[in-house]
Order: sequence, then C-alpha cells, then structure tokens
Amino acid sequence: MTGLSTHVLDAVRGVPAEGVAVWLVRGELRLTEALTDADGRVKELAAGLNPGEYQLYFDTGSYFAAQGVETFYPEVCIAFTVGEQAHLHVPLLLSPFAYSTYRGS
Repeated sequence: MTGLSTHVLDAVRGVPAEGVAVWLVRGELRLTEALTDADGRVKELAAGLNPGEYQLYFDTGSYFAAQGVETFYPEVCIAFTVGEQAHLHVPLLLSPFAYSTYRGS
C-alpha cells in the first residue's frame, strides 16, 4: 500500500503556494481533500492506496483569485498510476499561465 504527499510552488512569486485546495479521486469517488500548508505542502494526503489509476486535483483558480491574479487554468488535474511504491510525492510548479509536474521522492 502506498502513501501520497504533494507540494505546490508558485513559480512566478518563488514561494510556496499556501491554501491551495487539493483532492484525490479514484474513478468517480473523491477519496480525500486538504489545503496546502504555509510551506505549500500536504504531507500525508492519503495512506494505504491500492495499486491503480488516480487523479489529483488542484483548485488553482481560487488560489490565484485570492491574490487578484487572472489565470488560464482554474483547475489542474494530474492523473497518475500507483504501483507497489511505499510513498509517492506529486509536486506542482504553478504559474497563472503554465504548470509542470514530475514524480517526486
């Protein structure tokens, strides 16, 4: 079974993105949700994930709206596959008009 964490960095401002709503979905079921902390992290979004396909959603629209910044991406969805790893870390590098992600450690 696998644990999951995430981190959101506001790449334009060069700071962690605090207060971003994040939720984890498998199929049609929302499994869990959280807000990023002052360091832009959700240290344990989920534990005990079974192998399979999941989606991690980020409410980027509300984050940028709170700053008075227009964004092209009101929501980011990252689809990924859980295997037999002990832990997965899915970071998001964010700007109003672009984003990037990778499999972290």
